[in-house]
Amino acid sequence: MTDTSAQQSVQLLKTGQLPNLSEQGTVLAFDFGQKRIGVAIGDTALGLAHPLTTINSEKNEQRFSLISTLIENWQPVFLVVGLPCHMDGSAHEMTRLSQRFAQRLSGRFSMRVLLVDERYTSKTACAALHQAGISAKKQKQYLDQVAAQHILQSFFDEYYAQHFIA
Repeated sequence: MTDTSAQQSVQLLKTGQLPNLSEQGTVLAFDFGQKRIGVAIGDTALGLAHPLTTINSEKNEQRFSLISTLIENWQPVFLVVGLPCHMDGSAHEMTRLSQRFAQRLSGRFSMRVLLVDERYTSKTACAALHQAGISAKKQKQYLDQVAAQHILQSFFDEYYAQHFIA
């Protein structure tokens, strides 16, 4: 993407290097996938994330139309996108696609987008669904939004630990 303003408002967060955010309010988080996008919602004041929905579409225009509706309805102060990578931290194809998705979100909606490490989130989401008694057959419809919840919750947990716990 050549839009430098969009690139400047997409920020990769590294462990221990979280910014001191002045924005208070609702946050939407996304677990990007080529077939589905999980969406979670949370609030900076509470530091709690909740699964919201799963966008089941491979067509970009339909995806962004649904995201536009979510942004209109929830009025988030910023967005979080999970950044997948190998266990050693190196990038792979989904890393690049997630970064591109984050840049598109920033450019299209003129919003700050934070990229957050999403290693282990699918595994922890699957374990949480299993623990909640949801059968493996039904987990597919919830997995992406619960993964987005875990991405956002890990952001909140690290942010609060860094900025508010002595």
